[in-house]
Amino acid sequence: MSGRNKEKKMVVYPAVFKKDGKYTSVTFPDVPEAMTQGENLEEAFQMAEEVVGFALEDYKTMPKVSAMDTLKEKYPDDFIALIKIDMKKYLKKYYSGTVRKNVTVPEYLAVMAKDDHLNMSKFLTESLERKYSL
Repeated sequence: MSGRNKEKKMVVYPAVFKKDGKYTSVTFPDVPEAMTQGENLEEAFQMAEEVVGFALEDYKTMPKVSAMDTLKEKYPDDFIALIKIDMKKYLKKYYSGTVRKNVTVPEYLAVMAKDDHLNMSKFLTESLERKYSL
């Protein structure tokens, strides 16, 4: 998960929806790696959020968003919609496994935590979730 952009939590990108025979294809002009399709418009919308989140994971800085009027000119026969994704929630949903981390704490705190039967892993997780508003 290294290299992920932590600055922006909520991002919005325009998606181009094109009826392609039986399916509706979805592309993101500003995130060319993000492409998907659905059997109908509802499914295409659901897939769009997932695919753009997946593509944005490896970006160090988020791509610039194209102006809607420019896209309407470029794709006059297609449906264009803004897709919003909360990158924090996306990462939590798809990377909710656990990893082992060794931490160093002052001895007196370790003793106090042990005496209180504090679960250090649970405490650290809850603290990090509060810090990142998860």
